[in-house]
Amino acid sequence: MAEELPGTNVAADTAGGDAFLAAGQPLLRIEGVAKTFGTFRAVDGVSLDIGAGEFFALLGPSGCGKTTLLRMLAGFEAPDEGRILLGGKDIGQALPHERPINMMFQNYALFPHLSVRDNIAFGLKRAGMPRADIAARVAEMVALVKLEGLEKRKPDQLSGGQRQRVALARALARRPQLLLLDEPLAALDKKLRENTQAELMELQRRLGMTFIIVTHDQEEAMTMADRIGVMKSGKLAQVASPRELYEAPRSRWIAEFVGDINLFDGESKLRDGRRLVIGTRDAGALVVAEPREAVGTGKLAVAIRPEKVKLSRHGPVSEAGRETAINTLDGVIADICYLGGTTTYKVKLDTGGMLQASVANSARLDVDAYSLNQHVVAWFTPDDCVVLQS
Repeated sequence: MAEELPGTNVAADTAGGDAFLAAGQPLLRIEGVAKTFGTFRAVDGVSLDIGAGEFFALLGPSGCGKTTLLRMLAGFEAPDEGRILLGGKDIGQALPHERPINMMFQNYALFPHLSVRDNIAFGLKRAGMPRADIAARVAEMVALVKLEGLEKRKPDQLSGGQRQRVALARALARRPQLLLLDEPLAALDKKLRENTQAELMELQRRLGMTFIIVTHDQEEAMTMADRIGVMKSGKLAQVASPRELYEAPRSRWIAEFVGDINLFDGESKLRDGRRLVIGTRDAGALVVAEPREAVGTGKLAVAIRPEKVKLSRHGPVSEAGRETAINTLDGVIADICYLGGTTTYKVKLDTGGMLQASVANSARLDVDAYSLNQHVVAWFTPDDCVVLQS
């Protein structure tokens, strides 16, 4: 008999969970969870609430602890400290098959000798579901992930995207309360990955199920997730919506990790009403809007996203109803990167620094494009800037 895959045979007992959720509690609560391997603390006191029906992403670089945290949720690792509550029940020490949780693995872990139908049915058979019910459930899953006509094929007769769908159907077949996705799109090419992202989002909305995805791809996390938890060195550095994470990063590290950013180090010089003037080494004095959270008076960094930076040949262009630009910087075009929808320009500033600007290609021809070594004026408003503790 084939060896059972961890996480395929999961408990479906949700008694008491619905009443708990009706009381306004999160589906999943992680309280001070830690995991140590030898002297290495892979997960360090993580606390997090995830609601029912939420699409949540754990984002971070390799080795930050996100996969270890996912494995503790699945039951493949036991926490050394803290609690994991699902529907109000502590599952921290429960075995994988005792949890109403399923996990889709990065390499899909399909049985090569079983057909699509039998791969999907595997966990249902191990759970003792009646044959007629298995057949109906498998047909439902095949239709759900659009694999009709491929039921008799073996994994080696499928494309990468089709194998991914089989793994997803198998993970969903037992109707878990929580689905865990460990880098599920990493093996797909760019176009297929984008299509699969859209399909996963639509599937999650249709099922109303809670998904937690682990990824190191910022664009993937921001495209798919309702909220993102960014991990660094075993800790949660920030939990926020994609927009808040991008527009209001809590630290310099997050600002640099999520998307492209211009950063100018400096010190606060003076306050002008509800604005700060920050003297920077590479861009001179910059006027910024008052930060949402208080910052110290020591070393600071001014962050500006490239798409917030405007370029012109002669200076800021006034726009009706919008604040006149206060921050203007002269320079020359040092590098150009054409990306289709946008062009990224690197501007060597007269003040010595380098500034990156992302400009939408609104015209089919390059009538508004800039050329290498051309003089330009870069400009942005105080509200375009984010002040970070350096």
